[in-house]
Amino acid sequence: MPPPETPPDKLGRQIARPVPLRQSVYEAILEMIVNRTLGPGQHLVENELAVMLGVSRQPVREALQWLKNDGWVDLRPAHGAFVHAPTAEEADQLLAVRTLLEAESARVAALHAGEADLATLRELCQRGLAAVESDDVDGMVSANAEFHAAVALASGNKVLVELAGQVDRRVRWYYNPVARTRGGQSWVEHADLVDAIAARDADRAADIMRAHTEHTRQSYLAQASEPSTGDLAAGRRAH
Repeated sequence: MPPPETPPDKLGRQIARPVPLRQSVYEAILEMIVNRTLGPGQHLVENELAVMLGVSRQPVREALQWLKNDGWVDLRPAHGAFVHAPTAEEADQLLAVRTLLEAESARVAALHAGEADLATLRELCQRGLAAVESDDVDGMVSANAEFHAAVALASGNKVLVELAGQVDRRVRWYYNPVARTRGGQSWVEHADLVDAIAARDADRAADIMRAHTEHTRQSYLAQASEPSTGDLAAGRRAH
């Protein structure tokens, strides 16, 4: 007699596993780095982070090692862990690649975006402008990231979506200190991009996105050449 068939609802079922504590700690520290709560060059003290996050030092130590492997933290023998301070060359290279990805996303989005995509982009433009008017930097950065992710989604190209997602956090890291400087002009450029996508003008959409990301790149490089008060404070804490 053949063995009984396995019920369809039992096939492929996996045991749910909780996220390891070190992963949660990694994500928490990384988000503080990205939003500049922990600034470039800042000394990361295991005990202080453990108290802040309500965990023991072990998962903090493991998370810092992961962050070091991913290029977010520098571990210096006999000195400890420090938030990585990106060089102008690092930023320039990543933001240049971002321009290539996002210009193509905009071009393809103009060919494939639906009404729901356009509605989402327009709503994000309104949210971004509201953040500018209320001087909400976190809101500006969040809305900007969501807007660019929505353009990639509107392209319908899964590879573009995946690649854009891979650089998202570093883009937010670089955008955070220039969000206020870019201000309303950034959202004027976003609105022009939405109009080009809605008009199915692929070449114009790509040109607008290319110019838009280039403006952000230049703003960041100009800001990075003049250390801010926050960066200087972080540097003092690092010594």
